Amino acid sequence: MRSFDWNDLRYFLAVARTGRLTAAAQRMGTDHATVSRHIRTLEETLGADLFNRSPRGYSLTDAGERLLFQTETMESAAAAIHNDIAGEKYALSGAVRIGAPDGFGAFFLAPHLGELSRRHPQLELQIVAMPRIFSLSKREADIAIGLERPDKGRLFSRKLVDYTLHVYAARSYLAEAPTIARREDLSSHPLIGYIPELVFTPKLDYVKDVGESLVPRLSSSNLFAQLAATRSGAGLCILPDFMARSSPDLVRVLPEAIEIVRTFWIMAHVDARESARIQTVMSFISDLVKANRDIFWSKGSGEACEPFSDPRS
Repeated sequence: MRSFDWNDLRYFLAVARTGRLTAAAQRMGTDHATVSRHIRTLEETLGADLFNRSPRGYSLTDAGERLLFQTETMESAAAAIHNDIAGEKYALSGAVRIGAPDGFGAFFLAPHLGELSRRHPQLELQIVAMPRIFSLSKREADIAIGLERPDKGRLFSRKLVDYTLHVYAARSYLAEAPTIARREDLSSHPLIGYIPELVFTPKLDYVKDVGESLVPRLSSSNLFAQLAATRSGAGLCILPDFMARSSPDLVRVLPEAIEIVRTFWIMAHVDARESARIQTVMSFISDLVKANRDIFWSKGSGEACEPFSDPRS
């Protein structure tokens, strides 16, 4: 067996966090051939494949997952040693990828991430704001925001907040459209919603909560497209209040009769319990939601988020 080279672990971390040799090479300030050589040497030394190679990039094997946990623990320990011996303030560094639905990720979270970046300038923040489920075990994200609490897998989760949705329409549309006095009147109006076969979670299939016979005439997998279509006067749309409230040209339709409640959850892999940077970002998101939770629901609806506690403690 070859002599173990600790330096190989630095290259391993870079590939594990980026998923690609070229991106890892850029981060390490070298070329992809050098990164590939270090990874190959590490695998030969340990006698195990650490990555699954595919045209989409590098994903961790089970052995790679175990090594990542141990290597990140070593990384945190090294930083703590530097902090203790050198007497300098420990600066969080490394990448943290956040996967979130488009509305929460792009509309709510993204405008606030600059504050976290200023606090920790060596932290690399990545946000993937897409309507999909993110696999934490495959490292598609370090932290995920979802609409359902996971019931399997090596994950831990916290409730962030309940949020409400209502039926909305543009003032210009309602000024010319037939009057809407009851639920039955909704069927006479064009509905904007999700493409049924592209709904990634049953929690977004809420058209049936408004009317069993309703079918979207204009549909999109993107919530911002739905919001834009509604603002243009294309019809009625079920929108989260935290997004719609920023558009004064929109009006709630039958708000007393129709209100939908959903929940945002924050999740991470159990191995993240030992990662200071991931716990810092999770705490930031939790505190941010708590400070702004009133925008997520209409008066009298919903419940407060669970207080965030560091699972390492």
